[in-house]
Amino acid sequence: MIETQKLKKTYKQGSLKVKAVDNVNLKISDGEFTAVVGPSGSGKTTLLNCIGGLDIPTSGKVIIDDEVISSYSSDKMIKFRLNNIGFVFQAYNLIPVLTAKENIEMVMLMQGYNKQEMDERSIDLLNEVGMESMSKRRPAELSGGQQQRVAVARALASKPKFILADEPTANLDSKSTAKLLDTMSRLNKQENITFIFSTHDQRVIDRARRVVTLEDGKIIKDIKK
Repeated sequence: MIETQKLKKTYKQGSLKVKAVDNVNLKISDGEFTAVVGPSGSGKTTLLNCIGGLDIPTSGKVIIDDEVISSYSSDKMIKFRLNNIGFVFQAYNLIPVLTAKENIEMVMLMQGYNKQEMDERSIDLLNEVGMESMSKRRPAELSGGQQQRVAVARALASKPKFILADEPTANLDSKSTAKLLDTMSRLNKQENITFIFSTHDQRVIDRARRVVTLEDGKIIKDIKK
């Protein structure tokens, strides 16, 4: 389970203090398929970054599986993220000089997989996201939808319990979005991976089984379908 307790994140903009996340209490159970929605500046991305340990909360706690990860040291947090959390970013964040297969293998390399294990798992993941025929292509040779599917495969490479996806469909057409959401939904159901999306995309919202609405850093609505 993921839980935030009185979570706050404040940024300074000149002399102003901006409350990006303001006293958020949230519980997300294993296996949920949740969309975090709200207007630009509502705190969606900051909330995901705090949950994933990419941002340090100003106050409050982030608890995952009874561990208060918001109090972890930097080194401990890096190790925890590597073994428990997969990230899918709006900008894909693939390494340009590596092939699709090599991008997926980078995470496993850091985890200490041997060459045969990396080879077998990366091929399995490429098959899972329908990219097996493009394993040797570099990001510049792939469409936006194809890059995003590689990014999903990379996020899954570490066998995470949780996937945090920040606007994963923002740059995709309807067909690519449908394929990506089909893949994520299948993995959620078959492998019980928890998915949390920040999104403006109604197509994602329609597929989510829970919708948490933020406004000015606060939860104003939380609906389970």
